[in-house]
Amino acid sequence: MTVAHLHPQNSSGPQHFPVEASAKPAGDNSFNVAAHGLRGIASLMVFFAHLLGGTAEHVYASNSAYVDRITPFWNFGTFGVCLFFVISGFVILPSAIRYSPAQFAARRFLRLYPLFFALSLLFILLNATTNFYPETNNLTAVLAGLTFLNLATHTEQLTPNAWSLTFEVWFYVFTAAFVFLTVRRPTRLGTIALGLLAALFIARYPIALYFLAGGLIRLAYDRFEWVNRGRHRLAESGALAACVFLASRGHYDYHWSDFQNAELPLLMVATGLYFCLAVSRNSLTALLLGNRLLRYFGTVSYSLYLVHPYTYLLTRSLFSRAHLFSGNVVLSMSAFILAAAAITWVLTHFANRTLELWPYEFVYHQKIYRSASQPSAMRLWLASNAKRAAWLRG
Repeated sequence: MTVAHLHPQNSSGPQHFPVEASAKPAGDNSFNVAAHGLRGIASLMVFFAHLLGGTAEHVYASNSAYVDRITPFWNFGTFGVCLFFVISGFVILPSAIRYSPAQFAARRFLRLYPLFFALSLLFILLNATTNFYPETNNLTAVLAGLTFLNLATHTEQLTPNAWSLTFEVWFYVFTAAFVFLTVRRPTRLGTIALGLLAALFIARYPIALYFLAGGLIRLAYDRFEWVNRGRHRLAESGALAACVFLASRGHYDYHWSDFQNAELPLLMVATGLYFCLAVSRNSLTALLLGNRLLRYFGTVSYSLYLVHPYTYLLTRSLFSRAHLFSGNVVLSMSAFILAAAAITWVLTHFANRTLELWPYEFVYHQKIYRSASQPSAMRLWLASNAKRAAWLRG
């Protein structure tokens, strides 16, 4: 099952998505219209990157004109994953502060694992039958993938796009540990040790800087009015334009050698700046992405992220066998995109309802996107006892 080049370790691999129990608008900081809408945008970026890039690689590889024209859009798939990481950094911190470590882990598990496990099981069965990916057709790779330890075993994740979920889960671990060591049971030694581990992780996987950026933006959002209510639409538009331009220029695996290209650090800075301005309640992004359609795509983004590689491959196989990819690229690709979108929407909606939302709502008897007012991360952070506050002040 080959998908477009969206892997930071292996350019033939796939990509990710953030998942978080935010609340619906209720006049508090617990739901952010722009962040939720950007989930939908990022999921569509990844989806169309696979449709266009996959056909460029496997169907129209000899058509240099087509490959050249779609390459900028193909590159947006990688940027979509990085945007997901920033969003995850922004939305996860309040949850880690709000719940105990055990509750946080349990809620993250039910939010993430059922859909991941179902599609990983599908991948394992298909791969055992076809041996299409022999490097993951062994017990070590399977167990490492299912437990998100594949970074330690240097094996690939299983179901397409799940490589980024490994980074997501390790971000959860670092965030929960950080909150525990700085808020719940403050200890300088533990915090320093954790900081060193986090620095080593980032040194090995610099793409994790996007999570850090999202977390810092969250703290600024909860503390500074110019971040959560500011109106900086000209600067926001400029930062967005810089992101679009720089992201379209190339695909990056986020090795340190990639940073020799000055456009990559500029892209990371532009992404952080844009997101910081976009999450304001008065931002242009919030205004444009607050409609029902993009809220829907934000809600189903995790399901769309994991489901669409299978529907893309299915649709591509059907079109190839029926010889529907003709020399008329525009007509063939229009039909292919429409067919893939229709099949993907049906299965994404089903997966979202049954495997993504239902387990969490069944156990906790509450909707993932609920309307109960919740305090901000900064308020939760500062609502500590005198001893803890004294430690935080140093």
